[in-house]
Amino acid sequence: MSKTGKKWVAMAVVGMLAIGAVGCGGSTTASKDFSPKYASDTEYKLSVVGTYSNFESLESAIERFYEHYPNGEIVYTYLDDYRNTIGPALAGTEPPDIYVVQPWMYGDEHFAPLFDGAEVLSDPSLQMNLDCIRPGIRWEMENGDVLTLPVFATSYGMLVNRDIFEKENLQVPKNYEELLEVCEALKAAGYASPVMGANTNTTPGIGYAFAYPMFAQGVKDDRSIEADLNNLAPSAGEAMRESLTRLDAFVDAGCIDVKKCTAEIEDDYNGVIMRFFEGDVPMMLCSGDVVSGTKKRESKSEAFLEHPFRYDFYVAPSGDEGGYYMDSVSILFCGNKNSTNLDMTNEFLRFLTSEEELGLMAQEKRLITPTKDYSLDEVYASLAKFPEKRTINFRDTEILDTAVKEFRAAAYAVVNQEMTVDEAVASYGTLGK
Repeated sequence: MSKTGKKWVAMAVVGMLAIGAVGCGGSTTASKDFSPKYASDTEYKLSVVGTYSNFESLESAIERFYEHYPNGEIVYTYLDDYRNTIGPALAGTEPPDIYVVQPWMYGDEHFAPLFDGAEVLSDPSLQMNLDCIRPGIRWEMENGDVLTLPVFATSYGMLVNRDIFEKENLQVPKNYEELLEVCEALKAAGYASPVMGANTNTTPGIGYAFAYPMFAQGVKDDRSIEADLNNLAPSAGEAMRESLTRLDAFVDAGCIDVKKCTAEIEDDYNGVIMRFFEGDVPMMLCSGDVVSGTKKRESKSEAFLEHPFRYDFYVAPSGDEGGYYMDSVSILFCGNKNSTNLDMTNEFLRFLTSEEELGLMAQEKRLITPTKDYSLDEVYASLAKFPEKRTINFRDTEILDTAVKEFRAAAYAVVNQEMTVDEAVASYGTLGK
């Protein structure tokens, strides 16, 4: 069967990637642990829709699946304006067999059909190896059913230039006191801003990447404040005080030169990566989604090509005992239980549900694997065996986007000295408007 793509009927489909027989840079060696359920000459055609315009790691996984089932075709389609187009696509005459969901969609009536129409992946008859997924990432519904397969995870923290730390005979700081000591040593060695980051009111920005995990830990420890936070009750602003105070102290201590960050980092993604690759930034605040862009940009940085260096991702050590790891899901797959080729839909999802396959996909995208094994990508090695008591996953809190926007705005105001901590706390409920 030909593996050239065919565009199916859906609203606002702006791009389509047909997965052919030629690899796209990833491993094409079939999984040794996967045992096919069906005959190798089974014919099939599957469609996958999602939010990435370029999904190379999925391409590579499909190539490996073709080694088990060569007489089939899997087509991936990028849907523009996914929020508004995935519903019509599922309700169309040729609905996708597999589709992307994200945690924030759950509980929103607009997206109820995505979950109502999802296959129950935890059904024992499907033989999915869900045990390979980290418990904090495995998403069980209230009745215990698992409807989603986590594909990528992400977090917030900092890129660390390991060569600088080795040159200056320093250890990567594990807690806030050590961070202050390391920053003083780095400033004495000539690094004007030991920590840098994007001075933006966004999730990869300085305030969010450094302080939000501490804020989320506070909510995890006392979920009684969650409702008031989500309802934007002014009194709930007190929940931000500890993390904003630490953020204010971090800036006041001179660990980060905010004006330098503003002048030298143009945006919270490409600008962050390219500035880090200049090679003179010991620690760069960012998100895992920013880290995912580093591999492709190494070859685009003249400075990095001339003087390459080793770098890793660490949780920002904002707390007295250490940092806080936001173990967050980036995207998940659902199988369409109404698929006209449900057996092979489930077979492809079963193929993906392994430490090996999910690890390889995350490695190629350079996002965090959703499995228990961090070893495939050494950039994230520091996250292995991170203390559970300082790990926050999406089931530990239910902080709505409105509350998140309030925190982002508060952190940005404190970082830029537009508000004191007291003023930001007192203004809760009005900041994100």
